[in-house]
Amino acid sequence: MSQLLWYVAHTRPRCEKKLLQFCEREKIAATLPCHRSVHKYRGKTVTFKKPLFPGYVFLQMMPAQRGAVLQSDHLANLLEVTDQNLFARQLGEVLLALETDLEIRLAPTISEGLRVKIKNGPLRGIEGWVEKRSGLTTVFLRLDFISQAAAVKIDASDLELI
Repeated sequence: MSQLLWYVAHTRPRCEKKLLQFCEREKIAATLPCHRSVHKYRGKTVTFKKPLFPGYVFLQMMPAQRGAVLQSDHLANLLEVTDQNLFARQLGEVLLALETDLEIRLAPTISEGLRVKIKNGPLRGIEGWVEKRSGLTTVFLRLDFISQAAAVKIDASDLELI
């Protein structure tokens, strides 16, 4: 008798919730960890539930059910989990953290030498290279202007990888 195995479904862009609905219809256990995102629009506060890991849904199913998932229009790739116990433990820890009232968000791996784009603030849209990482929240960027460089101290949460 086969046992349930974990798989990581890499979805097409912005199709995480659609794949989750597909799995519900097909009776496949699927997990989509989401966090609250609060935005203010014209004086109104709106709360959204956004995937903590954009582009990924975690599936627990029998190997024979893979074919049904592979036929989904919302799937880009289905990844096999090599260490089932480690994956289950780590996913459980993430889900436990999401049950708290703490602010949880995806922490991008911003490290020295990576090319990034500033996504917030007065320098929004500028691209550069991470020259130095100091602590958990400060990044120094090398911005190339007419073959010159300038260092900018900026919060790592205001950066996205390119």
